[in-house]
Amino acid sequence: MEPEAGTNRTAVAEFTLLGLVQTEKMQSVVFVLFLFAYLVTVGGNLSILAAVLVEPKLHTPMYFFLGNLSVLDVGCITVTVPAMLGRLLSHKCTVSYDACLSQLFFFHLLAGVDCFLLTAMAYDRFLAICRPLTYSTRMSQTVQRMLVAASWACAFTNALTHTIALTTLNFCGPNEVNHFYCDLPQLFRLSCSSTQFNELLLFAVGFIMAGAPLVLIITSYSHVAAAVLRIRSVEGRKKAFSTCGAHLTVVCLFYGTGIFNYMRLGSGEASDKDKGVGVFNTVINPMLNPLIYSLRNPDVQGALWRIFLGRRSLT
Repeated sequence: MEPEAGTNRTAVAEFTLLGLVQTEKMQSVVFVLFLFAYLVTVGGNLSILAAVLVEPKLHTPMYFFLGNLSVLDVGCITVTVPAMLGRLLSHKCTVSYDACLSQLFFFHLLAGVDCFLLTAMAYDRFLAICRPLTYSTRMSQTVQRMLVAASWACAFTNALTHTIALTTLNFCGPNEVNHFYCDLPQLFRLSCSSTQFNELLLFAVGFIMAGAPLVLIITSYSHVAAAVLRIRSVEGRKKAFSTCGAHLTVVCLFYGTGIFNYMRLGSGEASDKDKGVGVFNTVINPMLNPLIYSLRNPDVQGALWRIFLGRRSLT
């Protein structure tokens, strides 16, 4: 089908998502694994959120941001995995054009908020360790809410920009997306019109949206590392590095997979590596975050145990 000249209307009404595997036997294995991962991720992140809400000791800026991060992780995996599980059950691999764009919008919205929230968490650690005397005033509840609101506003603008830009492309040929969810690089490959503007837009906006926060994170932790090394108490240094180490691990995972996925446009390859990075972005990262933040954090561990034991005592 040829697109009509002078129009931006698409001739493709739906896309076919090829998914992770093709054989029916492997699809059953993937279904079980991803269902388990989804339940673990949602359960783990909601447990962190419950601990932050219930435990008075966790009513601090750091855990306020961590609770928001848990909500985002639940959202990120919910945007992609349940739809994939539904397709595996129904053996229907098609998704409408509008549904594909909606999934893309919400995924980039939540991932964008995640990006800025990680920056806010780094800024919080910088103030707590390097500016302890003015920490309570510089990181007041009003400031916390403003940082979260600004994160949502910037991420919404970014997601809406890319979604609108995508609607200017013509899709008139193959409609098979070699992935398990709709994302920009895979859709660019299917367009029968030039994607140069969209790719430049993704690179430029991505450089600003991800590059600026990454610079701020690196700057914050450079100051934090210098301040921690000046702490005479071994226990104090250990506690500071433990708290910051968990956050830096999450930052490395998030930015590492994001850069691999979006900063190498122009490559014609649609390989299993893209799907692997997609699994990392949508499943592994959200599933690991509760574990990373609670594994070496006695406050979170204690709160989770009290919630667990309290629930068990009622049953």
